[in-house]
Amino acid sequence: MAAKRKKAGRRQQTEAAARELRDRASRAGDRASEATARARGFARRARDQSVERVRALGSQARDSVNQARDAVETARKLPLEPHLCLVMSPRRPIPTLIMSDSVRVATYNVHRWQGANGRAKPDVARAGFVISEMEADVIALQEVLRPFDEEGPTADDELGQLCDELDLYMAFAATRRHRRGQLGNAILSRYPITGVSVLDISYSRIERRGALAAHVGTASATLGVVATHLSLVDRTRHRQVQSLMEHPALNAGPAVLMGDMNAWRKCKGSQVLEESLGLHHNRDWPPSFPSSRPMLALDRIYSRNADVVEVREHDSPAARKASDHLPVVATVELKDEASA
Repeated sequence: MAAKRKKAGRRQQTEAAARELRDRASRAGDRASEATARARGFARRARDQSVERVRALGSQARDSVNQARDAVETARKLPLEPHLCLVMSPRRPIPTLIMSDSVRVATYNVHRWQGANGRAKPDVARAGFVISEMEADVIALQEVLRPFDEEGPTADDELGQLCDELDLYMAFAATRRHRRGQLGNAILSRYPITGVSVLDISYSRIERRGALAAHVGTASATLGVVATHLSLVDRTRHRQVQSLMEHPALNAGPAVLMGDMNAWRKCKGSQVLEESLGLHHNRDWPPSFPSSRPMLALDRIYSRNADVVEVREHDSPAARKASDHLPVVATVELKDEASA
């Protein structure tokens, strides 16, 4: 009996030891599971935080890009006020010309350098050849396109290169934005440009219009020059003419007003010009538009304190292809201050 009790006691001790080992193993497993769960929780939270941080950075980047894009688009949609962009002289030294009593002037709508149909690739040389043909002392250009890219003016300024080749001084004023760059008026001159100003005559929400005024010449003799491109609407064109008539460039010594007047019929604007400056009736102006078969006298040259002794269109094979307008050329005789 004693042996059986000892054997039963040892079995109970063994079973108790086994239970304790199982309990320890179970507690250790529970602790390991808790640690694993905590590690997984930490990893999940870290992952979620990283994803949220990346998403927030991506959202901020997208917002910044969208804001920049919106700012660019807003700037493009905002109306551009006519302003002076460039004044330059020939790069190579040339002798200063003294202005005589007779000056040859011209006005030319170059149609964005895109030829007579307006669909060709801009080519300054095509209209530049016509400019060289005219041999004018002072030239007013309209619809001048100055290429721009996203960072500013392009390196190859063909208009500037043309002026260098022809030894001409040049001033350019932008009137509005174009998908290819800036569009505006220019004055080219064989005489030095001694003063420049820009007049905003955009009296319509639809059309942006401006006038570029300059004084050319030397201390001994100067000529005021105003280059403009007037509105298509009669009422707006009348207001523009009234503003131009008050410009100092037309009221200080000999001066010429040149450009595309868009006066295809008798209107209040053309009447003011004829009464205040003009020497010709509408039917006497040479037709210049369209260049393929000129019928309308849109391009005109008016003078004050000077006489237009001859005015004609420059009709050549090159001119008929270079733009939808023919240039108009005039000889102007300046009056001295006493006679003026």
